[in-house]
Amino acid sequence: MCQNHGVVYMGPGEVQVQEIDYPKLALGDRKCEHGVILKIVSTNICGSDQHMVRGRTTASAGLVLGHEITGQVVEVGRDVEFIKVGDIVSVPFNIACGRCRNCKEGKTGICLNVNPSRPGAAYGYVDMGGWVGGQAEYVMVPYADFNLLKFPDNDQALAYIKDLTMLSDIFPTGFHGAVSAGVGPGSIVYVAGAGPVGLACAASCHLLGAAVVIVGDLNEERLEQARSFGCETVNLNTDVELADQIAAIVGVPEVDCFVDCVGFEARAHSHGGSSEEQPAVVLNQAMEITRAGGAIGIPGLYVTEDPGAVDGAAKQGNLKIRFGLGWAKSHCFHTGQCPVMKYHRQLMNAILYDKIKIADAVNVQVISLNDAPQGYADFDKGAARKYVIDPHGMIRA
Repeated sequence: MCQNHGVVYMGPGEVQVQEIDYPKLALGDRKCEHGVILKIVSTNICGSDQHMVRGRTTASAGLVLGHEITGQVVEVGRDVEFIKVGDIVSVPFNIACGRCRNCKEGKTGICLNVNPSRPGAAYGYVDMGGWVGGQAEYVMVPYADFNLLKFPDNDQALAYIKDLTMLSDIFPTGFHGAVSAGVGPGSIVYVAGAGPVGLACAASCHLLGAAVVIVGDLNEERLEQARSFGCETVNLNTDVELADQIAAIVGVPEVDCFVDCVGFEARAHSHGGSSEEQPAVVLNQAMEITRAGGAIGIPGLYVTEDPGAVDGAAKQGNLKIRFGLGWAKSHCFHTGQCPVMKYHRQLMNAILYDKIKIADAVNVQVISLNDAPQGYADFDKGAARKYVIDPHGMIRA
């Protein structure tokens, strides 16, 4: 039997690469005939993983991390008809059965059958069904015919692998944030957060035809990365209010579309680099600077329980937002996980036909599985790059 190693959450601030069980085609005591086993080609560190590693969720020690997975099929169950051994595939981070009401409506992020505790499931994530994560050498994927996106040609896939590995989560999530905020030709857009999802969202806004894409962050290195592919930026470590910085760029203190790519660990606008955590600050900024009748996309993660929150209300996911302002301005809000399958085939084509260089936009850096703990540490310090783990050395320079 092949050995398997994975990135394991040990407790707040600590991950380790450990030997883990080689996956089986099984769901508990029964055979998973609709599943496949993948040899991981690439798997990414996500900002959402950092929330767990910082101790900001109820994740338990021993969780194998990783929900952004690209792999090659090495074993298939009896009932898998359209995916074959040897195929290279992208795995949506949402696990979906393809059979329930929500899946049939395209709402694969809130499948009703893959998590006993709530709608929606994901690999290697707290409260998301207990599925083993993919920051590993091998992983099992259920409902393979429905979930997996097969790449047309293996050699072509490996040539584009740094870009294609973004299809499991970050690229569709950023794109979904832009779409749900109403971004289209000629839009003026503000993207809150220049982490990997914010950068993917900004690149998606360009793909959708936005006239101006403004990215805001507290980290100048990340803002420089946003400028590298044509974004305007605002640095929130200044005395100048956000609305005034927006006005300096587009002439008015408002935008058509706002995308929150920060989530619940948001920090307040500050001067001099010290800022206090204010979990609702981005949502309130959204209502302030989005024009009346505009839309607000919220792919940034918000949780029902946050043990490290600044106050008792926030510990239960209760945030102080100026909802009356959003109501008065007739804003449209869209929240929740991205339904990856709604977008991943189209975005694959955009990559393969050279319409977007998403790996360049998010500044991909490839690391080995053994380097994953250092990748987590660097990411937590605000490194302006997306870490892609290559456990088998399959990614070309």
